[in-house]
Amino acid sequence: MHVYKDPNCGCCTGWGDHLKAAGFSFDVTETADLAPVRKRLGIPERLAGCHTGVVEGYALEGHVPAAEVQRLLSLRPQAVGLAVPGMPVGSPGMEAGGRVDPYKVLLVDKSGRETVFASYPARR
Repeated sequence: MHVYKDPNCGCCTGWGDHLKAAGFSFDVTETADLAPVRKRLGIPERLAGCHTGVVEGYALEGHVPAAEVQRLLSLRPQAVGLAVPGMPVGSPGMEAGGRVDPYKVLLVDKSGRETVFASYPARR
C-alpha cells in the first residue's frame, strides 16, 4: 500500500497505526496538497478526507477501517475504491475517548458515484 498524507497530520499517523495492526504495510509520501492525488485516482473532491491510500489498484480516501479494506480486496468490485469523507469521530485514527459518531464507508464507482459499502453506528 502507498499512503499520501500531510506531514503535520497526527490522525493520519493514527490511521496508519490501525492499518499496521491489521497486517498492512505501506510507504508514505508526504504532501500538503492531496487534491491532485485524489483527481488522478478518481476520488471526487466532495468525498475528500485528510489522507489518501492506494492498495492493489484501489484508492482509499480518509479513515477507512482496515476490515473494509480487507473486504474490498476480497470482493474485488469494479470500482475506484473506498472513501470515508471528512474526519468522523471514532473512525480509525480519530478515536476520542470511546465516542463514535455514525459514519459510512462509501464505494466509489468509476463514474465518481458512491454507494454505501458499510455503516458504522454511533457509540457513546
